[in-house]
Amino acid sequence: MAEAGLPAKPIGNHGAPPSLLLRYGSQLGIVGVGLAMWLGFVIAAPRVFFSDLDIYRAFAETTPQFGIVALSLTFVVITGEIDLSFPAVMALGTAAFCLITAHAGAPWYVGVVCALATGVACGLFNGLLVAALNIPSLVITIGTQFLFRGLELVLMGGTGVPMTADQYPQMHALLRGSYFGVPVQTLWMVAILIAEWFLLNRTRFGAHVFLVGDNQISARLMGVNVARVKIKTFVLVGVTAVFCGLLSSIYGYYFWPTTGEGSLLNTIASVFLGGTSVFGGTGSVVGTFVASFIIGAINAGIVSAGINAFYTQLAFGLVIVISVVLQTLIDRRIRRQSLTGR
Repeated sequence: MAEAGLPAKPIGNHGAPPSLLLRYGSQLGIVGVGLAMWLGFVIAAPRVFFSDLDIYRAFAETTPQFGIVALSLTFVVITGEIDLSFPAVMALGTAAFCLITAHAGAPWYVGVVCALATGVACGLFNGLLVAALNIPSLVITIGTQFLFRGLELVLMGGTGVPMTADQYPQMHALLRGSYFGVPVQTLWMVAILIAEWFLLNRTRFGAHVFLVGDNQISARLMGVNVARVKIKTFVLVGVTAVFCGLLSSIYGYYFWPTTGEGSLLNTIASVFLGGTSVFGGTGSVVGTFVASFIIGAINAGIVSAGINAFYTQLAFGLVIVISVVLQTLIDRRIRRQSLTGR
């Protein structure tokens, strides 16, 4: 029996159940940052952020164009790797769709299959170079970024393809518009979030992703095929990158050869802002999801609040620095709690 005024001691090997902070510390941190930023924007521009729903609709339409691939990139970063080639994969996969449909005259669904297959091939190529040949992912994906982009430019001749609703009505029904007042882009992002949360937190593959990122040697000793796990994460990024390329092209009614450019920093920032460790081993797709909307809201929020647009990068940097510091403090508290039980 525990003495009066003293916490009960764990019995045998069974410790006290983990606290809310221990289980959801990273997610709570990023949600707190998001709420604080939203309140700041509401105070600065109440008419825009409190009574006008159009700005929220704009966030919901544009954020998934980089946020969906950020969810998949979280898997790669948890394993201790990085993929910088996905903007070019977005363009190359969409170019494959245009070549199959607009140039070869195939049905749209055949084009979608070929586009996603292109993403699989790009992810497989990256994964094999990183995992099988043990080449640093930071270096090799810079190279494949140029390789994939150059291939896309050669195939398309530097020209774009219209992707209007008249030409692709089914694609616009799937990737543009809204259902029950909610933009379909956000519905896709939520669906992918649920699927990838389950994949990361409720499957053997997800457990292996965390184990590989935490300690590759231990993972190998436990029978985990480290190379296969990493290759699968790169393939996941390739597939969702192509999906984002199609999403952004349908949204803009046109496929531009520069599709994907400008999405690199937003995507990577969303992953790290969401609490995924740059050293691997820890991460959360829920944190990435919230962080994506924070990143997407900063620029529009600054302008809508009547602040000079030059302050956008300043605000962007402050949010990231404050969030990373907050995540570090939370991680230290979690580690201390896991060791001491307090």
